Amino acid sequence: MVDQLVVGFDLDMTLIDTAPGFRDVLAALGGELGVEFPIEEMTAKLGPPLDLLLEPYLAADAIPAAGDRFRALYPDHAIAGTPAFEGAHDAIAAVRRHAGRVVVVTGKYPANAQLHLDHLAFDVDHLEGWVWGVGKADALRREGASIYVGDHVHDVEGALAAGALSVSVLTGGCTREELEAAGTHVVLDSLAEFPAWLEGHLLDLRLAALDADLKQRGSVLVAYSGGADSALLLAAAVRALGADNVAAATGYSHSLPQAERDPARDFAQSLGVEVLTPETHEMEREGYRANAGDRCYFCKAELLDVLTPIAAARGLAHVATGTNADDVVAGFRPGIRAAAERDAITPLADAGLTKEQVRAASLRWGLPTWDKPAAACLSSRIAYGVEVTPHRLGRVERAEVAVRTALADHGPRNLRVRDLGERASVEIDATLLPLDAAVEADLLDAVRAAGFAEAAVDPRGFRSGSMNEAL
Repeated sequence: MVDQLVVGFDLDMTLIDTAPGFRDVLAALGGELGVEFPIEEMTAKLGPPLDLLLEPYLAADAIPAAGDRFRALYPDHAIAGTPAFEGAHDAIAAVRRHAGRVVVVTGKYPANAQLHLDHLAFDVDHLEGWVWGVGKADALRREGASIYVGDHVHDVEGALAAGALSVSVLTGGCTREELEAAGTHVVLDSLAEFPAWLEGHLLDLRLAALDADLKQRGSVLVAYSGGADSALLLAAAVRALGADNVAAATGYSHSLPQAERDPARDFAQSLGVEVLTPETHEMEREGYRANAGDRCYFCKAELLDVLTPIAAARGLAHVATGTNADDVVAGFRPGIRAAAERDAITPLADAGLTKEQVRAASLRWGLPTWDKPAAACLSSRIAYGVEVTPHRLGRVERAEVAVRTALADHGPRNLRVRDLGERASVEIDATLLPLDAAVEADLLDAVRAAGFAEAAVDPRGFRSGSMNEAL
């Protein structure tokens, strides 16, 4: 599994525009000391420790006391008026979207740095203050930061010394040329560009990890449903191993909609891989028919029990599923447990690829499945505790075809007909609700004609996994 993302940020002139507050404090300090500091010139050089900035203008033995007084004046003169740079909060939020940690590593006096973080409500896990240049490396290494974002050449030095990727923004006093000469890896105009850069960077890293993982596997049989996840996995396997070392297997049973079969087979064949369509018999498993909360365990167990010997007979080293990184942390996923017990591998999850990244990678590679809506098996439409039977699966499939036909002019993206016993609940995209009364009446007539005694449109709209709400 991939390590947790940890991103370090400098504070002054990276997250916050310190210049106005610095000017005010410096003016107050100069007034007390009777020294006329060149405030604009000093402010243009923000980044180095305060003692170094004061050094040209004060006697050496006066600097420590002046520094202490500067820090004492700072809260009253510099906190309230110091703004966050455009994109600062969004940059931190971008790290959070990937379950990452945020650390601030700054040369600033820690207590005053914390005042800024609190005042601007920055969501930060750890603050390290009073460190400068290569001295930042110890904190970055200790916190496990793989990226450090700063505005100064000395921030670049700290990142490189820590073995972190250096990202520089042009909101401080250093030019692009100076930062590049210092060895920074990336230069952004501002933090407003950071979220998009981070998305692309992580996708590159995780696709590279996926490729490396698959190459060392040698050969794979992909448990292929035709959805976005397994389609990307299949394409990645062909890229890494060549079509001769990859096969796709789709289990055919009552729970796989007919409409899913041809497109899935056509895509796999377009990659040049052998497509296998063995029958699976999950309906013969009592736990599957009983349809308790662990139904997916029995379904996945049946699939892997069918595919594992097929892979062995064809000399394929592993059976791989399209489980992604979001699935692993989603909580209730009995199917993942069944696959793990049967030694199936999960390359997408192991590379840290989320569902959003699966779609982004698929779009990058030109795969037709990049925006394909989730299409769980038909059994997922049947309420827990209601027995799964071929009859119920058939009427759900007929009802969904009828609803899609009735809504053809509205172009629903997501659609489910939930079997609640003898009553059907129809879920469609919330953006299409409420439906015109005549359209809704025709739709519900079509659902009843498919075999349900009663039917209603769920006013909350489509929700993936809504059956789990009852668990």
